[in-house]
Amino acid sequence: MDRTGQQLALAVVVPVLNEAANVAQLRTRLAAALAEIPHEVIFVDDGSTDGTQGVVEALALGDPSTRLIRRHGRRGLSSAVVEGMCATVAPVVAVIDGDLQHDETILPALYRAIATDGAELAVGTRYGAGGSTGAWDPRRAAISRYATRLAAVVMKTRLSDPLSGFFAIRRDVLLGLVPRLSLVGYKLLLDIVASAGRPLDLAEVPYTFAERSAGESKLDSAVAMDYVELLVEKTVGRWIPAKLVLFSAVGSTGVIVHMAVLALLGLLGADFTAAQAGAVGVAMIYNFTLNNRLTYRDRRLTGAAWWTGLASFIVLCSIGAFANVGVGSFIYDLSGGGWVLGGLAGIAVGTVWNFVATSWLTWRRR
Repeated sequence: MDRTGQQLALAVVVPVLNEAANVAQLRTRLAAALAEIPHEVIFVDDGSTDGTQGVVEALALGDPSTRLIRRHGRRGLSSAVVEGMCATVAPVVAVIDGDLQHDETILPALYRAIATDGAELAVGTRYGAGGSTGAWDPRRAAISRYATRLAAVVMKTRLSDPLSGFFAIRRDVLLGLVPRLSLVGYKLLLDIVASAGRPLDLAEVPYTFAERSAGESKLDSAVAMDYVELLVEKTVGRWIPAKLVLFSAVGSTGVIVHMAVLALLGLLGADFTAAQAGAVGVAMIYNFTLNNRLTYRDRRLTGAAWWTGLASFIVLCSIGAFANVGVGSFIYDLSGGGWVLGGLAGIAVGTVWNFVATSWLTWRRR
């Protein structure tokens, strides 16, 4: 029951991180938009440092339909939203950003599409007829369109805006999908439709994306990598861990760095042994730095931990190099002189060792 004694019909989950300047206004807007629908609003905070939690607590003291979930030791928009959705008994759950860029006035239409019209999923779309990305610059709009086209590879339900962060879903459908969700990054909607295994009954409601008026955008290179990792997870993740694919991709570019340094040192007059040693060292530092920034961005090492991480990475990858040579030589002998087979076997074993060992030790979860 909500505070009026009516049965709770809708829960709106708002993931927030440093949105103190926006949450009170958003709650007022939601109350106006959903005045006819018994609802609750669940703010899920990922460790704000600007007083967001205090603002939400003050709102909740005067309004029992406003709730706050504090998360400690874990981050991520998708996991925050799912945690909020699992914390309610409302039959329909929706998500809206806490930055006032989503049009809350279409929430009743999203709710009715499910509660009245029988849809399983209702999405606020910027790309459907009548929708708009608003005042986006051409570069951002082009990137978004390209990312939307990439999403078609993994979608089971065809959406005009698969990267939308503004949607509603039947709670029982969501709960059935939770064990299959990757919860990587920001694109929960894409995760849902890629994990469903079948097309979901869909409704789309157009809206115009607004400009942020306060606070800072959370978009950065890590968000882009989260998206790439989600796509990898939903295409080959059943057979190969997504992080292993990213780790291997970084290693492949490291080969180019190695050969470039080797050639440069050769041109400068170094003998092969010295040039090879220098190339190996530079390539290891390059691989560590790029993996730290991209593959393990969720466990990124900084300060003194960066240096100890680099040291452990070099030691572990040196062991991997010995394994590479040993296994490669063994397969070479076994196959009667198969250079390609021996080389590939050595690379495979070395790569898997480096990935597993550094995941456990260099970038272990703290």
